[in-house]
Amino acid sequence: MTSVLYDVPGPKARLYSLIGSAAGVLIILGILAIAVVTLAQQGIFDADRWEIFYGPMAPDVWNLIGQGIVSTLTAAAVAAVIAFPLGIALCLLRISLIPWIRIPTQVVLEFLRGMPVVLMMLFVLLVFATGQFQAVVVGLVLYNAAIFAEILRAGIQSLPKGQREAGLAIGLRSFQSRMSIEFPQAVRRMLPSLVAQLVVLLKDTSLGYIVGYEELLRKIQIMADFLGPDFLFPAFFVGAAIYILINLTVSRIAIMIERRGSKKAAGGMAPMTIRTGLEGTGNDPVAQNVVPGAENPEKK
Repeated sequence: MTSVLYDVPGPKARLYSLIGSAAGVLIILGILAIAVVTLAQQGIFDADRWEIFYGPMAPDVWNLIGQGIVSTLTAAAVAAVIAFPLGIALCLLRISLIPWIRIPTQVVLEFLRGMPVVLMMLFVLLVFATGQFQAVVVGLVLYNAAIFAEILRAGIQSLPKGQREAGLAIGLRSFQSRMSIEFPQAVRRMLPSLVAQLVVLLKDTSLGYIVGYEELLRKIQIMADFLGPDFLFPAFFVGAAIYILINLTVSRIAIMIERRGSKKAAGGMAPMTIRTGLEGTGNDPVAQNVVPGAENPEKK
């Protein structure tokens, strides 16, 4: 298939690309081999360092990690549930046709996007004297609501103008057209970006460590401090693996939802039934396959 962005690579270009890819793979494998050898020389892979995950201390260790996972997922879930509707509201204000609504909203969004999440957590914790959980959730909500609003705004602006014009033409109000026609398409179109931001939200819960919230990272740090420096690498390695597993699970769930939505959108068009008011009378032109105003071939 011919690309409109660049010429189809010839034999030499494909050969150079293959050589470059092979060289890159070899370099990466070499770096990984050096890292593994270095860690092995330091005794990182000794069985006694990993015994905490399957030995006598395993129940207490996994219980501590489980508490951290629950705290992480709880903060992420609560923040996501609040941030997405708030992002929709901010998006509606941002695309408003009224300048005194649109411009202040733009200023607020730019401020929230530019503020570090950890700074907002500290501000809520110290100024409003809230608990650690509330500080983490509020910080995540404010930042991610602004990001969700901009993602949805980009999705709406990428739609053809005819979508909105068609909604207004059939009698829908501006808000009804936004919510029933434009927003569903924008969410479907921007779903990869929304999922990526959800993963960022989940990872940002680790910033709660700074404000004293005992999420997964803080639980692992407590465990490593209690067990000693010899168990620092195994503890953080398992923690990183858990973060990756959770993020991959979130991504796979989003992909499944997107595929299911695409199938419903593709197969949801029901066949159109024409009602003539003459059904059952014997004079129905649709049932007789006769076009009104045309001559019936059977009468020839």
